[in-house]
Amino acid sequence: MSPAELESYLHEHIPLSKAMAVSVVEASVDSVTVRAPLEPNINHRATVFGGSASAVAILAAWSLLHLRVRDAGLTAQLVIQRNTMEYDRPINGAFTARAELAAPERWELFRKTLQRRGRSRIAVNSVLEFDNEVAGRLSGDFVALVV
Repeated sequence: MSPAELESYLHEHIPLSKAMAVSVVEASVDSVTVRAPLEPNINHRATVFGGSASAVAILAAWSLLHLRVRDAGLTAQLVIQRNTMEYDRPINGAFTARAELAAPERWELFRKTLQRRGRSRIAVNSVLEFDNEVAGRLSGDFVALVV
């Protein structure tokens, strides 16, 4: 799936992504990078609202799993089970979130468990960047359920 196709999918199926003006910069089974501008995500301090930063980080992580599950020929519902978010610095402009599997070597176990049991869990990390510096980090556990 190309970045443009993923972006269209997100805007259609996750309307918040469109409201936040999220664009897909890069989309592969190894990593997904999304970008969001300040304006629709601004808070009272003229920086990115923490909830928006977290949502963009989750969206990048979810998108990575969506591409990987699709690439594996599986159909599953993906949901976030839990996450932690660390904010390193204020973001006062457009920013990106880049997602990668926390432990890529666990993908095969995740895939086999999903096929065998119809449910599986995996961890994904997203790194927020602003002005070429890390601005935050998300660690999330996602669950896939065969539909």
